Amino acid sequence: MPNIKSAMKRVKVSAAKKAHNKMVKSEMKTAIKKVKLAVAAGDRELASNLYREAASCIDKAAKVGVIHKNTAANKKSGLARLVNQIAS
Repeated sequence: MPNIKSAMKRVKVSAAKKAHNKMVKSEMKTAIKKVKLAVAAGDRELASNLYREAASCIDKAAKVGVIHKNTAANKKSGLARLVNQIAS
C-alpha cells in the first residue's frame, strides 16, 4: 500500500474505474452472447431485436472508453452479418 496521500487516492480511483469498466464489458459480452444464441436457434426476429440492444451496449462501451471505437464497429458488423445470414 502506498504511503503518499495522492498515491492512495489513485489506488482507490483506479479500483473503482476497473470495477465500472468490468461491469460495462460484462454487459456487452452478455448482450453479444444472447444474439449469437438467437442466431444459432434460427430466430431472426428475436436476433434482430437482441442485435439492437447489443449494438447499444457496444456503443456505450466505446463511448466511455472501455473498448476502442474501431473494435466496437468490428463487433457490430460481425453481429449484423450473423443476423443477416439467418434469412439467406
